[in-house]
Amino acid sequence: MTLSILLAGGGTTGHISPMLAIGRELRARHPEADVFALGTSDGLEADLVPRAGFELLTIDKVPMPRSLNPAALKFPQRFAANISAVRRIIAEREVAAVVGVGGYVCPPAFLAARRAKLPLIIHEANAKPGMANRLGARLTQPGRVGVTFPGTKLPGAKLVGMPMPAEISSLDRSDDAMRRAHRAELGLRDDAPVLVVTGGSSGAQRINDAFLDVAALCQEQAVQVLHITGRGKGEALRAATAALPDYHVVDYVDGMHKVYAVADLLVARSGAATVAETTVVGVPAVYVPLAIGNGEQRLNAAGSVRAGASVLVDNADFTSAVVAETVLPLVRDTARLEAMSRAALDLHYPTNAAATMSAIVESALRG
Repeated sequence: MTLSILLAGGGTTGHISPMLAIGRELRARHPEADVFALGTSDGLEADLVPRAGFELLTIDKVPMPRSLNPAALKFPQRFAANISAVRRIIAEREVAAVVGVGGYVCPPAFLAARRAKLPLIIHEANAKPGMANRLGARLTQPGRVGVTFPGTKLPGAKLVGMPMPAEISSLDRSDDAMRRAHRAELGLRDDAPVLVVTGGSSGAQRINDAFLDVAALCQEQAVQVLHITGRGKGEALRAATAALPDYHVVDYVDGMHKVYAVADLLVARSGAATVAETTVVGVPAVYVPLAIGNGEQRLNAAGSVRAGASVLVDNADFTSAVVAETVLPLVRDTARLEAMSRAALDLHYPTNAAATMSAIVESALRG
């Protein structure tokens, strides 16, 4: 009988990226296995999962109601229908284990796995766990919960790190030839520092706006900028920098390992994947945590900031003045950047998380 493993998660790249990394590792270990994913049709997984070569099955997006309204009255029935849908998938595909990473589809998947008496394995990306994985951790056995950051509070959790592509976990930024090659590929020169600015897959308008007013100053100070704006969010910046040859505005870059290779300094949100990846490869960073949610982005960056590997600026405080007075001087301070990079590497974040999570799955399957 073919081994069948269901990966559950989605909504953001912070969930999807580790899910795919775990899936790739499971396939590498078990080429005959049927490893497929569960998500929603309107999440980022609808694009990213098939593009990565995994089958995606979908259920309805049923958010937990936060107030009493007409949608809240329909929630119990819709949620129960999702559990039933997942139970049918489990039965039809003869699923042997469920691996969840968080997102709307996880609570029904976790409860369906529990009712089917299947092994349930959880990975929590953020320093502050989300509701779905808090539920999952209570439904599974100790030792079947992996976390990215030390101190993440989930029952029975073990530190495994962030599952990430091998191109990132094995990246050696001391390889000058490799860095030069990636800079050339991205249209960057070798004789000036490179500042990479990104707001993640959906962009960060606050960060984009802060750079809009000082783009010319970057050019004046001989700082190259690779600004990844997110799809549909770079028009104003692209127009403002049209005459600035060293200010490169792109919607996205295919392959974040290239971004980490070329960056002397990174300005970014502090999503779990970003913090873990930049720490593993030793990229100095200025983090601007997303102001909404449960405060998890600030907590994700806390260990890096304490170690001196990064700087944190609140979203409300991140202005063009901060770029001019803090970011640009920092990207030109070679000695401090080298110290920040060493501090990141000295944190020794795990680089084999996908393999560790796959080993947990294998152990759970053995019982």
